[in-house]
Amino acid sequence: MLRNKIILLCVVAAVVPLLLVSYFAALPRLYTLLAVIGCALLAGLLAYQLSRPLADGIASLESGLLNFKDGELATLLAYDSKDELGDLCRLYNQTAKQLRQEKQWIYQRELMLDKVLQSSEQAVLLINDQGFIVYSNHSARSLFEAKSAIEGLNLENVISTCSEQLTRAINKGIDGLFTLDKTEQESQTWHMATGRLLLNNQYHQLYVFKQLTRELSRQEVEVWKKVIRIISHELNNSLGPMSSMLHSAQLLTKEVDEPRLKRVFTTIEDRIKHLNEFVQGYGKFAKLPTPQLSAINWPSIVEQLKSQWQVNITLGDNVNTQADHTQLEQLLINLLKNAYESGTKPEDISLSIQQEMASTHITVSDRGKGMSETVMANALIPFYSTKSTGSGLGLALCREIVEAHHGQISLHNREQGGLSVHVILAQ
Repeated sequence: MLRNKIILLCVVAAVVPLLLVSYFAALPRLYTLLAVIGCALLAGLLAYQLSRPLADGIASLESGLLNFKDGELATLLAYDSKDELGDLCRLYNQTAKQLRQEKQWIYQRELMLDKVLQSSEQAVLLINDQGFIVYSNHSARSLFEAKSAIEGLNLENVISTCSEQLTRAINKGIDGLFTLDKTEQESQTWHMATGRLLLNNQYHQLYVFKQLTRELSRQEVEVWKKVIRIISHELNNSLGPMSSMLHSAQLLTKEVDEPRLKRVFTTIEDRIKHLNEFVQGYGKFAKLPTPQLSAINWPSIVEQLKSQWQVNITLGDNVNTQADHTQLEQLLINLLKNAYESGTKPEDISLSIQQEMASTHITVSDRGKGMSETVMANALIPFYSTKSTGSGLGLALCREIVEAHHGQISLHNREQGGLSVHVILAQ
């Protein structure tokens, strides 16, 4: 220890001159021995007393640095002497306070970051270099269909029960798109981004999964809306003059008795009326207003539907839905209309409305011919229709209404024949 070295140095510094004086003065050995012992004791006692503040200060600093090593920043040093060691201890206390404030700020930022990540729609996964999951958010657990936390589990064991597409994307380990097939929902398009980072002197692999299905669908719908608005504008510019000219022609030929001319005017008038209805229908899709949410009175809606349609309706208990009443009615009417036009018997058409957790699940089922894979892949796209007189807007408008409510719509063929349309409206 430094204190012992100081005492030994002081004793040697006091004894050596005494021995030299005794040697040259030829003092008796007994006197010399007693003088050396006395001088050594006195020098050691004085050195001990003088080095005591130094030892206390060093001990305080040692204790404080050990606390730093253990991550403890709340303890301050009590040594406060007016010397160099006191200055060092005060500097230590100031540093401890600053580090404690920075640690609290970092902790608050970590809490905020964790809160943001946990509520994010993007799935975040952090894997250490041993292949174990050290962090995951709620979206990641949902993506991997885990019923509980997956931290501490081996990634290989977790993905062994996942879909083949997700497993293949993770094993490939490069950024890119992949598709997930869902049994009760439409196929989902995901983007995986991955990167390697150094955390706590250990390499980790970060995976970020972002679902692009809704974003891609929204962009697709926006393109269709723009096309519809352009077509509607051009048709309106032509229909107005045509209607005016037709009216003028009818007035000019009012006295002319020609049956064929009347048939020509009647045909033109019918086609103008049809085109006007066509433009209005597509304009309704292209300019769907923002939903005005309110509590839905399901018993009232069910009674209205029963008065208009022959359909088997199952309404669950305590169904709590916040939606636009008019748009929701339009959604149900379109789905039931499609079910009736599928060629099924009215008694085979069913409507189920159930509450599951925080979402309302609506299912319309029939026993018609169902859909081929090609038709099902395009059924929700505007303008697409397999009917000779269809506008291709029914299901497209349903999709637009559902997505405006931040929900999901999917089509599924039934095992014994027929189609089932499943809608999920989140609260």
